[in-house]
Amino acid sequence: MNPSSRSSPQYPHPPVPRFAILVAGGSGTRMAADRPKQFLLLHGEPVLLHTLRRFAEPALGVAEIIVVLPASQMDTWQQLCQHHQVRIPHTLVPGGSTRWASVKAGLGALSPYPGGLVAVHDGVRPLVSRLVVERTYAAAATYAAAAAAVMPKDSVRLVSPHGSSAQNRSRLRLMQTPQTFEIDLLRRAYAMPELASFTDDATVVDDLCRVQLVEGDYCNLKITTPEDLIVAEALLSATA
Repeated sequence: MNPSSRSSPQYPHPPVPRFAILVAGGSGTRMAADRPKQFLLLHGEPVLLHTLRRFAEPALGVAEIIVVLPASQMDTWQQLCQHHQVRIPHTLVPGGSTRWASVKAGLGALSPYPGGLVAVHDGVRPLVSRLVVERTYAAAATYAAAAAAVMPKDSVRLVSPHGSSAQNRSRLRLMQTPQTFEIDLLRRAYAMPELASFTDDATVVDDLCRVQLVEGDYCNLKITTPEDLIVAEALLSATA
């Protein structure tokens, strides 16, 4: 056996091509930061780089990664890639004015591919585990649409003009990403007009297909406010 083959583990290619769209359009307003949150440093590297690295793990077998950023941020990302010597192959695509428009732009970059599974993930969820990503791909291969989600830890109440009422939290889920779909299904969903009710890709697909929920991870946090970055630093330090 060639020694180089022993040092480089070989992973079986998934039977269905896999793709990923990483959407990062935040401005950093709620972070009270001097830069967009996807460019904030986490363990000395941009948040978005951590996210990109998760989807580039060879064991996942992702054939192409699309990174969607506002047009005004693309030069900054390319400069950061040079500074941090990023060698992970990915395609950079300018996004739109809404998350829906940005995902649609990322999907357009995959037009050469007739089929496969595409995972859509928030660029500021840098701690997603390979296990959670794999769960969504596996479920989408069976059910056509899948999304990671977790049960609320706190009690939940529904607020109305007449007051509030307790909800059974065992029947509720907090949605995460990735949300993964057969690519043709997602194309058909994004061919329809954008609605104000679209909060994530699962809501875009809901009218066409039932979305299978898979177990997410409480560590798969979305970095939105300053305390999120502190928690992410601590979690990375604990696993280093």
